[in-house]
Amino acid sequence: MTESSDLPQVLLFTDGACLGNPGPGGWAYILRCVTTKSESEDAGGEDDTTNNRMELTAAIEGLRALAKRSRVKLCSDSEYVIKGLSEWLPGWKKRGWRTSAKKPVLNKDLWQPLDELAQQHELTFEWVRGHTGHAENERCDELATTQATLIKEGKA
Repeated sequence: MTESSDLPQVLLFTDGACLGNPGPGGWAYILRCVTTKSESEDAGGEDDTTNNRMELTAAIEGLRALAKRSRVKLCSDSEYVIKGLSEWLPGWKKRGWRTSAKKPVLNKDLWQPLDELAQQHELTFEWVRGHTGHAENERCDELATTQATLIKEGKA
């Protein structure tokens, strides 16, 4: 396996948005490779979804866009995504995808692929407060909200 110091360093900024919850939603990410000084972004959405599903999808799509194993700092305003990946996943898996209250994990269909993708990289996390002027978070919010709006208006 590659030495950690040899891995590309990547910043992954993500956000999800929903017009109504549930309702039309959008997701977006910005990938910034510190090593190569390159950047890309992408966004998409769904017709009938929730904010948490869009937050998860943004992280999934961002990690999916990486061509090779990387050291990734995931920056998100979603405590659901950050705590899920950094704290809750091991317990859910140990309990057969059940919460500590023995209820099925919500959005398991997204958590499982996110878990698989996360294991392919060295992940660290940074929670950022939403709507406070954080440039990348604001950009992701704009992209995600635009996608949700286009879907709501029947233009996507």
